[in-house]
Amino acid sequence: MSRESMEFDVVIVGAGPAGLSAACRLMQQAQAAERELTVCVVEKGSEVGAHILSGAVMETRALDELFPDWKEQGAPLNTAVTADRVVMLKDAERTTVLPNAFVPKPMHNDGNYIVSVGNLCRWLAEQAEGLGVEVFPGFAAAEVLYHEDGSVKGIATGDMGVTAAGEQGPNYMPGMELHAKYTLFTEGCRGHLGKQLISRFKLDRDADPQHYGIGIKELWDIDPAKHQPGLVVHGSGWPLSESGASGGFFLYHTDDNQVVVGLITDLNYSNPWLSPFDEFQRMKHHPEISRVLEGGKRVAYGARAIAKGGFNALPKMTMPGALLLGCDAGTLNFSKIKGTHTAMKSGMLAAESVAEALLAGDEGGRDLSGYSDAFKASWLYDELYRSRNFGPAMHKLGTWLGGAFNYIDQNWFGGRIPLTLHDTEHDHAQLKPADQSPKIDYPKPDGVLSFDKLSSVFLSNTNHEEDQPCHLQLKDASIPISHNLPTYAEPAQRYCPAGVYEVVEGEGGPQFQINAQNCVHCKTCDIKDPAQNITWVVPEGAGGPTYPNM
Repeated sequence: MSRESMEFDVVIVGAGPAGLSAACRLMQQAQAAERELTVCVVEKGSEVGAHILSGAVMETRALDELFPDWKEQGAPLNTAVTADRVVMLKDAERTTVLPNAFVPKPMHNDGNYIVSVGNLCRWLAEQAEGLGVEVFPGFAAAEVLYHEDGSVKGIATGDMGVTAAGEQGPNYMPGMELHAKYTLFTEGCRGHLGKQLISRFKLDRDADPQHYGIGIKELWDIDPAKHQPGLVVHGSGWPLSESGASGGFFLYHTDDNQVVVGLITDLNYSNPWLSPFDEFQRMKHHPEISRVLEGGKRVAYGARAIAKGGFNALPKMTMPGALLLGCDAGTLNFSKIKGTHTAMKSGMLAAESVAEALLAGDEGGRDLSGYSDAFKASWLYDELYRSRNFGPAMHKLGTWLGGAFNYIDQNWFGGRIPLTLHDTEHDHAQLKPADQSPKIDYPKPDGVLSFDKLSSVFLSNTNHEEDQPCHLQLKDASIPISHNLPTYAEPAQRYCPAGVYEVVEGEGGPQFQINAQNCVHCKTCDIKDPAQNITWVVPEGAGGPTYPNM
């Protein structure tokens, strides 16, 4: 059965902040020129926002530019930041509060809002559709299409109704080809098509390796007497410090007597016994956090990798016929712990470059170098450049010395210290052998503050069509047992926050089991596997989590 095709001026892959902002800006540009552009957005989630997971404290700079009247239009920014608190957890009981004067300036949150980025994206999709954009949720972009000259032609959505054996089932429907003059890839961190494009066009040849963290987040209803709307708490130290790992936690008081709590674990950790999920569950028992959560109820759970390499790890974002934007390129500003406004701005800059070309009669397929020029002239480039040392300083110098360096760089030099630090080691290459690493025995969850993986995945509303090919592909099926298990005690069992990977005893000895139904699409396995043997590809459209209010 052949695939049908549709033609558009612009196809956008991913209905996140970057993609939807690009879609809106494209139509705004067309309307200003009194011209027509055809734009569509494809989204693999069952609905817009279903796969969006972020902290999140949001800076409104990009939104102010995109929709200056966003307040009047009812954008879901309901909780202004009222107070900032930065702490160090010294151990399982003690806390040190950092005086505000000693906190690096980018971490100050005056004028920002605590938001659900999923709800923001739902609102942005409404604005996009109102401007004439076609938004298609439930359709996973599975393949990049190319012209004969090698330029990007568009994408093909995944086939539906393919069985686990790879055969056409009774409900089989072939994917659709979406052709475009320009295709914008905004899939989020470690996008599987973006990964292919970076390799094919060697977009990262002049960049440092990208670095990642895994963010695990829960939404809690808490005792109204403990609720402080607008309070933002960031911290680091225990429990990650016990194993030499780095990262940090967040606790944000939103509206409706709710808080969001989460832990970001840097994926450059070296101890293969470490479990980011269990570190997070353990962390919630610290008095700094438990006093807020006790008496409350956990109502949602999710996990997602974040790209935190910053300016030094940015790839080239243009290629013939396409652009790579937002967290797909790694525009998150980790010094601010924020990526929504930067993703939005990258999408808006791309939209302006694409619209300028198309409205001038461009037939597509070119490498739009004008975007690179616009990016370098923007506040986005300046902001990321000023934060270029933040991550490398923390990785190379540690929490205290790295923090001191960043305080001097940001508060004294405004991010323009005449020195650029680099972190050139890949995260997956940092693991030490299991027999050279102290084993970590995690306490059993109490079902009150801490929980197991399966009950957590249940709260993510994750579902996949059962009879479909596994979307977690092994390049060599023997490596997990023959290499990863004896060398690293098969760390996939622990770095996955959803219980996807298990080593089980079979008739012939240990076997590697993949429970793909559990996958929350965090991409950690694609990043951290020490053999780089796992490739995450899209499952059937609409599969995965359905995050509410996350």
